[in-house]
Amino acid sequence: MPGPRIRVTTENGVTHLTLDRPEALGALTPDMRDQLIALLTEASADPGVRVVVLGGTGRGFCAGADLRGGAVGGERVAGDVARTLRLGAQRLIGAVLDCEKPVIAAVNGTAAGLGAHLAFACDLVLAAESARFIEVFVRRGLVPDGGGAYLLPRLIGPQRAKELMFFGDALTAADAERLGLVNRVVPDGELGRTAAEWAARLAVAPTRALALTKQLINASLDTDRPTAFAAEASAQEINMTTEDAREGLTSFTERRKPTYRGR
Repeated sequence: MPGPRIRVTTENGVTHLTLDRPEALGALTPDMRDQLIALLTEASADPGVRVVVLGGTGRGFCAGADLRGGAVGGERVAGDVARTLRLGAQRLIGAVLDCEKPVIAAVNGTAAGLGAHLAFACDLVLAAESARFIEVFVRRGLVPDGGGAYLLPRLIGPQRAKELMFFGDALTAADAERLGLVNRVVPDGELGRTAAEWAARLAVAPTRALALTKQLINASLDTDRPTAFAAEASAQEINMTTEDAREGLTSFTERRKPTYRGR
């Protein structure tokens, strides 16, 4: 069951997952991270969930992994760190990328380290004007993890990614939007409303078509044209068996607004 540090609500097909540790700027403990993975996995498989909104409380969206909670330190042997990353931060980012429902990040404040990568892994990113994105790893003498070196070059190119990761400077919401890391920046007081509006639109969209579209786009970044075209044809073949595809075509011929059920 969800604990008190991640608030979970589902209404009208929209699941809100809110990181609720304002005193720690939303930093993820190992338990929170594992819980978030489980919640994303459940939302992906639940036909009653058609979109996920990921947010935070207070001044922080997510300040990354909670390094004061036992994530570092102590005696280690070779392989411990790699195993921890593989089963922890990397699995979390994978859960967002692999979720079969659209995931919207509503970034209300600081998104640093793993928290920044958590936002960048989402399908759509909304940011409040006060939001800041920080590739904080270099400040701690660390290599970027949590999928950062995979995500950023694909989003903004290798040179921009290196600039952010080499210097570790805080990136304003406006600059993140300019670089293409954020879809839209809104005033702080409008973040929740805008996220709700976007989620409501996606919640009445053809859910299976969106899932296949997400899969195609994500896979296209790592494949060649013939493979991408073959995947596209297969995805359309699969999609044509859904109720929503039939509804979309029927509503077009009948000149009415479609009613999609996510099936």
